[in-house]
Amino acid sequence: MDLKNATLAPTKLSDRIQSLDIMRGIVVFGILIMNINGMGLARAYDNPSVSGGVTGWDLITWITANMFFEGTMRALFSLLFGVGMFIFLDRLEKKGAGIEATNIYFRRLLWLLIFGLIHGYILLWEGEILYNYALMGFVIFSFRLMNPKKLIFITLLLLIGGFLWGYFEHQNDLRLVEQATIAEEYKALDKPLSKELDEALEKWETIQEEKSSESIADYNENMRKNYFSVMGFLAPIITHENEHFPYRHDWYDVLGMMLLGIAFFKMNILSAEKSFRFYGIMAIIGYSIGLTVNYYETKLIIDSGFSFLGISKSYLTYELGRIPVSLGHIAMIMLFCKMPILNWLKTSLSAVGKMALTNYVMHSVFALFIFTGAGFGLFGKLHRHELMYIVFSIWIFQLIISPIWLKYFYFGPLEWIWRNLSYQKKYVFRK
Repeated sequence: MDLKNATLAPTKLSDRIQSLDIMRGIVVFGILIMNINGMGLARAYDNPSVSGGVTGWDLITWITANMFFEGTMRALFSLLFGVGMFIFLDRLEKKGAGIEATNIYFRRLLWLLIFGLIHGYILLWEGEILYNYALMGFVIFSFRLMNPKKLIFITLLLLIGGFLWGYFEHQNDLRLVEQATIAEEYKALDKPLSKELDEALEKWETIQEEKSSESIADYNENMRKNYFSVMGFLAPIITHENEHFPYRHDWYDVLGMMLLGIAFFKMNILSAEKSFRFYGIMAIIGYSIGLTVNYYETKLIIDSGFSFLGISKSYLTYELGRIPVSLGHIAMIMLFCKMPILNWLKTSLSAVGKMALTNYVMHSVFALFIFTGAGFGLFGKLHRHELMYIVFSIWIFQLIISPIWLKYFYFGPLEWIWRNLSYQKKYVFRK
């Protein structure tokens, strides 16, 4: 085949799968519910007692997020990314692109990795995940041709591996607290500390120091400084997370969901082609299991007074809670897509989903100007429930602006840039 004459182009609007676009729109909105906590509060993502408030509406906000959104939006985001990369490569191969399909695929991931670094270091979002997706995207290439059963089996193996790592990590946490307690008792009695006890006490004091009011105040102050000061403050934090998360979490948390997404797409689950009965049963089973586990975890954390060990223990059942709830979310979204209701909302959500990369990065741009000293400097000044006002405002803005934008342009701005770089060709932007 003459590749110079081959028609290798981005997916046409008429070829897009609406249920996936609607789902992307919902997930982009849902993930902001979780990300806003890291964008506007210091070290309070999984522990509301650290900052942002832990009573009244703040507690209700945390409980709601922990029950329905914690881990589930990231799971669906990962799942959709895996599906998107599979469809991208599959369509290129079906067009007869041959080895050029592989070149475009890996070039696309390489640019996503660069976007992720820019998103983190330049747009100042320490919780950015595009970098992680690019790394795991290189891996899913080798699994794309497997049948759904094998993909699901591998996903289960990865999740079991993640559970085992978490179990041994929790055992280390128990040992750390025990040794630190002994060390504090020895110190109070002026008894000499062994090297092991001394190291445990130092590590425990560091953990406690990060949650102290002085440390939180210092974190808030650094985030309210000018742009370059905030960049310098966050750079080592982002570097640590880019080094830590792929090794510790992404190989099962992100990669596992990408593989599951490809499996579900091949089984026609994500294209809303299954029956109402299928999705209804899927929702009932998913929510029954997942919300029960999430309730247990939430109660455990609250009853422990948001203690270090309480939070650590809750992660033992983390996957058993978030994965079934994620399946319940998928089922409910597919039911929504199948039902002849709220077509205007479907259209707007679909537009948000078609511009998912732009809208996701736009969240960080808003956060940069709202929370850091480059803008209004509101970091650490809002309660957890007040952050939801910002979330809802961004939702409304993107629901309105996304369909308007796509009325005049073929792609979102970042989607257009990404496609041009991937295909090494300039595509028409304005309609």
